[in-house]
Amino acid sequence: MPHADSEAARVLIVDDDVSVTDTFSRMLRLEGYEVWAALSADEGLSLAQAHRPHAVILDLRMPLTSGLQFLRAIRAIPGLTNTPVAIVTGDYYLDEAQATEISDLGAELRYKPLWLEELVTLARELLNIPVRD
Repeated sequence: MPHADSEAARVLIVDDDVSVTDTFSRMLRLEGYEVWAALSADEGLSLAQAHRPHAVILDLRMPLTSGLQFLRAIRAIPGLTNTPVAIVTGDYYLDEAQATEISDLGAELRYKPLWLEELVTLARELLNIPVRD
């Protein structure tokens, strides 16, 4: 299991907002996770291939390559096809086609703002780690 006591779970955060990546990274590192952050989907894909994260937390709306395009791409990378992914977005309305594709590609959907406890719970759920009371 990747999150055994001897090995920290690896989490990749992909968001074009540096304040989000910095905050999420800092919070998850304090929880003991090994974290990489990318400010673009292309950078995120490079980091995913290099570091093989155990989970990905991903923004939906990014310039050039969207979170949905990132999700499609990561699902095509051998060894990452089943990596747990959560899309975190400030868009409270997604059209049915987008919502269906996100679900079909096996990603969770969460809405911003995401507070500390929600972020930690999300990471634990993605990594299949029991949530502490």
